[in-house]
Amino acid sequence: MIDHSISPHHMIRTFVQYRGLIGKLVLREFAAKYRGSLGGVVWAVLTPLIMVAIFVFVFGIVFQARWGVEEAQKATFTVTLLVGMVVHGLFAEALSRSPTVVVGNPSYVKKVVFPLEILPVVVVLNALISALIGLAIVVLVHFALSGVLSPTLPLLPLVLCPFLMAVLGIVYFLSSIGVFFRDLLQIIGLLTMATMFMAPIFYPTSAVPYPYRTLLYLNPLTFAVEQARAVALYGQAPNWEGLLIFALAGLTSFWLGYAWFQKTRKGFADVL
Repeated sequence: MIDHSISPHHMIRTFVQYRGLIGKLVLREFAAKYRGSLGGVVWAVLTPLIMVAIFVFVFGIVFQARWGVEEAQKATFTVTLLVGMVVHGLFAEALSRSPTVVVGNPSYVKKVVFPLEILPVVVVLNALISALIGLAIVVLVHFALSGVLSPTLPLLPLVLCPFLMAVLGIVYFLSSIGVFFRDLLQIIGLLTMATMFMAPIFYPTSAVPYPYRTLLYLNPLTFAVEQARAVALYGQAPNWEGLLIFALAGLTSFWLGYAWFQKTRKGFADVL
């Protein structure tokens, strides 16, 4: 019988206990994503490259968007844009799949002994794989254009971990809501588009009038994008104070989402 406890200790113990199953499900879903296509996993690299080319053309040539002078000396607009797109891509992929995490696996719901709480983790880890491929492209393109690697690049995982925790908490919440509210999938599409333009992906934060910057920082993408650029491109140390606050917020989101999922999962079988 699966324990539906919401305690942090039980949460960590569950992930450790089922780490092998989580790994197998992640690999299976990643392979299934490209199974049957001629390009196979090559699309995992081609897709971000094509999207970057499109956005760079629109915002860098048509609209002639420009970054600040100081940042432009350290990284080209293309690379700067790519970092924001990769971080948003992780966020968007995880959220877009969240409404169907439970609904799409009714056989797992009916298995009393299956740990449903690992399914959102599988979704976020799959999105992370795509993001890591994109980040590898960022590093290679940045090195090709500048001839240097950021000395603070090894700090990138430290910056992204709180963001992953926040995303996982949101996925837990949305995957539960998606069982009872099927229109959520359409709403998520609008939400991911809104968060993309309400984060400094195509423009620097300094371009936003000061009174409105607070709205940007309510978006979890904003801090993650800014700090990822700082350590991956500009050779700057993270904002340690901001990172601490972000980590606490990420942990809170993670646990609240997990607790909500555990409290509502008893009704999944009745709906499905």
